[in-house]
Amino acid sequence: MSGFSPAFLSSTSNSFVELARSVAPETLPIGEGRHLAEQVPEGTTIICFRTASGILMAGDRRATIGNMIASHSMEKVRAADDFSVIGIAGTAGVALDLIRLFQLELEHYEKIEGARLSLHGKANRLASMLRGNLGLAMQGLTVVPMFAGVDDSTPAGQIFSFDVTGGKYEEHRFHAIGSGSGYARGALKKLWQPALDPEAAVTVAVEALFDASDDDSATGGPDFVRRIAPTICTVDLESGVQEIDTATTLAAAAEVVERRTRKAQS
Repeated sequence: MSGFSPAFLSSTSNSFVELARSVAPETLPIGEGRHLAEQVPEGTTIICFRTASGILMAGDRRATIGNMIASHSMEKVRAADDFSVIGIAGTAGVALDLIRLFQLELEHYEKIEGARLSLHGKANRLASMLRGNLGLAMQGLTVVPMFAGVDDSTPAGQIFSFDVTGGKYEEHRFHAIGSGSGYARGALKKLWQPALDPEAAVTVAVEALFDASDDDSATGGPDFVRRIAPTICTVDLESGVQEIDTATTLAAAAEVVERRTRKAQS
């Protein structure tokens, strides 16, 4: 017990964010007192939809500063815990810190309470964290996440979108966020079907991100030279969160390119 601080042992809250705010507020990615850079990397685009077994979430890997590419390999989709995923669009540094803090928030709750939060409970915690970031959002450092997962009460999965003020909205079939979201959502309207099998779901995700990258310069498509593929994660009650390997995603992308090439030449 000597390794724990007195504040941790005396805390009556199951929220890691509240504990960190009281003990070391400077470690939080949200709040006042941060020096704002004139130019910071931005990340887009994230898509999510229901499948036959649960949820699929995918994101491109590009981050931009204005019209320049800041990164070709940013990871925008992460596991929040064993049965949920989070994807982010917006200011990259703040967004990645927000993901790490949210992961700690869920882990802390589970250790203190001995049980997992429901999906709605997790989404509410994330909405509360976004409200805490409103000051930075008003200065242009916006973060817009998407959260999805499964639990015993909702084995088919749930998808939640948010706005910068912490507003939470449930999406019932599919959704997309980021600068390429309009193009991606248009593709999903045509390609998404209920009960997609795993292989078809990956293809739909790749197609939607292809369409977004075709019209939005901030969205990156698959990079066959650098072997960089979109991040694709699936979630179901049987296996939890699983990330699709790069080889599988690039193979699906190659088939999409070949099919579109044949169509263009016909």
